[in-house]
Amino acid sequence: MKRLILASNSPRRKELLSLFGWTFEVIPANVDETRQPVEPPEAYVRRLAVQKAGEVAHDQKGLVIAADTIVVDGDELLGKPVDEVDARRMLMKLRSRSHQVFTGIALFDSDTGQTYDAICQTDVPMRDYSDGEISAYIATGNPMDKAGAYAIQHAGFHPVEGLTGCFASVMGLPLCHLMVGLSVLGFNVPKDLPFNCQRFLSYSCPVYREILGKE
Repeated sequence: MKRLILASNSPRRKELLSLFGWTFEVIPANVDETRQPVEPPEAYVRRLAVQKAGEVAHDQKGLVIAADTIVVDGDELLGKPVDEVDARRMLMKLRSRSHQVFTGIALFDSDTGQTYDAICQTDVPMRDYSDGEISAYIATGNPMDKAGAYAIQHAGFHPVEGLTGCFASVMGLPLCHLMVGLSVLGFNVPKDLPFNCQRFLSYSCPVYREILGKE
């Protein structure tokens, strides 16, 4: 196995990538994340993921994995809240409705020059949590470093109800999409990864077979 680099310091992405059972290094990318005028959400996350992978691969040998995730509610892109007031606004806006999460992934093998990128779009239905639950969740500090001001995996708040898409993508790293990319680049991926992912997330995934091209 060649040197593997994750171009992100996200604890969630590190947890998910660890499910492969491979040793990897963390070298965060530093790119300008300004959205271009009228840039569609899917193009935006794809571009950022590709730029992050390319930046790290420019100086490092090995396979670089990069990702970028955004929360989209109608015409608004929801990034990390600037303060608790902004976090409350986002959570109230998303309550009892569905929105979309887009995650772009990019692979760059600096040894061979091979690249791969993909997009995962997930519809995310939010439950009807109360104002009090919002206040209690904000008091934990958890929303402040999350796009859309929530973590899908937060056991205390559990903001999402009835998800039928990729749970891991909403966390920031769609593992089945990553498996496909690694296979395209010639890597042998663990066949039991989808099941390890579902056990880790306590989630019965209805889409992994479709993503992996299996009947």
